[in-house]
Amino acid sequence: MGRALGARGAGPVTSADRHAYRRQRMVELLRHGGVADERVLAAMAEVPRHQFVPPSYRNQAYSEDVSINIGDGQTISQPRVVALMTEAARVEPDNRVLEIGTGSGYQAAVLAKLARFVFTVERIPSLARAAKQRLDSLGIENVSVKVMDGTLGWSSQAPYDAILVTAAAPEFPQPLLEQLVDGGRLVIPVGSLESQALWVAERRGDRARRRQLQNACFVPLIGRHGWQEGNQ
Repeated sequence: MGRALGARGAGPVTSADRHAYRRQRMVELLRHGGVADERVLAAMAEVPRHQFVPPSYRNQAYSEDVSINIGDGQTISQPRVVALMTEAARVEPDNRVLEIGTGSGYQAAVLAKLARFVFTVERIPSLARAAKQRLDSLGIENVSVKVMDGTLGWSSQAPYDAILVTAAAPEFPQPLLEQLVDGGRLVIPVGSLESQALWVAERRGDRARRRQLQNACFVPLIGRHGWQEGNQ
């Protein structure tokens, strides 16, 4: 049997070709699904999502709009959720962004394409190490990773123009709101362990203007201003 050929018979179809095609198809589905920010779509077209999931799940990295288990009870969010949260954060090229819940590092990689600096916090050391290695291997140099309680934020690097939280909190963590610049955006799922909604809270002085985006389902945010270990 002959080898599969690429477009116009130019040569064999490589794994890289397949992933590039799947990634572009994912972006088109996101666009048709209502994601309007072309900078967000361009970032997701550039970041190789298949490198942020376990090898056994790589065929699902772009074709399945579902979360994928990455170990330690954590997941990588669906592409649609990543796009929605990133778009809601309204990240500009000169922004400083904080992510709570590094996980695989995929969301941080997408943010790194849009912001000047990205600071990301993970409570599980093994996940933080693996994420840092992936980011380094891709030449992404504007992301700093730290192991700590994410519900406390990262005060030494504050303030931030935007904060994204990739785990569900029982309420809006006050330290995160306090680490935003005036006009800064906090994108976070809030609710019970069984049911949450994704919210955007925009800081206005000492107050926050809140807007609900959609229903959501995330792993719990563990920490002093989140859920307690063992309650999830």
